Amino acid sequence: MNPARRPEHLDDEARAELLTYLVAGQLVARARTGVWLETTHLVESAQIWLASNGANCSWFERAHLARVSAELAPSFLNAPALSDAATLAQLFTDGGRLDYRSPIVGEMFSVCQQLLRRSIWKRLADK
Repeated sequence: MNPARRPEHLDDEARAELLTYLVAGQLVARARTGVWLETTHLVESAQIWLASNGANCSWFERAHLARVSAELAPSFLNAPALSDAATLAQLFTDGGRLDYRSPIVGEMFSVCQQLLRRSIWKRLADK
């Protein structure tokens, strides 16, 4: 497929992967600096993920997932491994991608996937 003609929307799995990546980025920032990522850094992180995965989505979808990551990330702070910068760094491969062989990343992805599924059904039920 011509990169200029990529679809403007992510499929469900890619959307959950991007959300997982943004949540992980939030947790790394919090562990290293004590503060969550600013919106500009979230947008930049989303663009990095999209470019490295050959994906594309609208500005609205990126902004929505960035907002959801900001709301979701604090819920992971109860897990000690997710508040330690050294442990969080191990969730990424040398190429900066999340290591989906890691049980922690798998669990984060599952939570993100379930949240997105529930939000889709909730929106449909509200219509």
